[in-house]
Amino acid sequence: MEASLGEIPFGLDFHPSKELVAVSLITGDLQLYKYNIDDSSLQRSLDVHAHTESCRTVRFINGGQAVATGSKDCSILATDVETGSVIARLENAHENANNSLINLTESTVASGDDEGCIKVWDTRQRSCSGSFNAHEDYISDMNFVSDSLKLLTTSGDGTLSVCNLRTYKVQTRSEFSEDELTSVLVMKNGRKVICGSQSGTLLLYSWGFFKDCSDRFVDLSPNSIEALLKLDEDRLITGSENGLISLVGILPNRIIQPIAEHSDYPVEGLAFSHDRRFLGSISHDQMLKLWDLNDILQGAENTVNDKVAMSDSDSDDMEVDDNPSQSKTGSKVKNANKGAAFSSSNNFFEDL
Repeated sequence: MEASLGEIPFGLDFHPSKELVAVSLITGDLQLYKYNIDDSSLQRSLDVHAHTESCRTVRFINGGQAVATGSKDCSILATDVETGSVIARLENAHENANNSLINLTESTVASGDDEGCIKVWDTRQRSCSGSFNAHEDYISDMNFVSDSLKLLTTSGDGTLSVCNLRTYKVQTRSEFSEDELTSVLVMKNGRKVICGSQSGTLLLYSWGFFKDCSDRFVDLSPNSIEALLKLDEDRLITGSENGLISLVGILPNRIIQPIAEHSDYPVEGLAFSHDRRFLGSISHDQMLKLWDLNDILQGAENTVNDKVAMSDSDSDDMEVDDNPSQSKTGSKVKNANKGAAFSSSNNFFEDL
């Protein structure tokens, strides 16, 4: 299934219980699409001009009754899913453009901006309860670890930060990597933190040892890793600037199989449907595509089994870059599907 968006998309999220997907656009527009499993149709159900400038991040909140968006205009907006009407707006939520948004608990959310500032919002008091000047460049992704109340963040400045939400302080920060970090996941039952980078290298950190990465997986280089999505504790899905969507194994580290090709343009975002039947992808080709996850994963499994049958030895060892070259520089990319979808309800905009 696919639909033409008409403009470059920045953010992507699926409804937590319905066949509904939200996309945020460079024009500041918010679009909702209904997908029908029976006839494989994808139809636009809502199109609203949510922000005066680019809409960089989108998340369903409050059990899917509303959708939140963050924008270059520094605001955070809640829109009613059924009517498209504005429920509430936080003007000047940041001093700089809002680039990332993530749900923490039922009463707290976090947002990150272009200058490395992260704010935690108390939704009951409707006020900012804490902030971190965690980075020197834009916040590219955030990942919340609920057991330890830690917020992991990556940035265009090439660092990974660990923020303690009990003290509202940055607990530790990694050394500068060779290039911009674009995304972050926690895998291996909390033992490993995986970061994507602009050079296409996956950086693996051991939990508790965040100053420097323990491994570098370079097989996806030189194409920038624009999005990461956790499939399970051992596998993740990557979206790269060459348009490829790949299934990657972690420890042992290997490219299991490219599972889809969105286009020749960068994959801007990836997300799972509520039942994990579909994988959604957006790209600079201005298209929204929904892939049947079972089909593409089964194809990858068959290919791997064929390769194993033809080989007498295991050749999927990880390639480690012991002497990484200087990464490419250039203008920093501000995009916004940087993070996991909201996993619990959010009462941010109730009673407003």
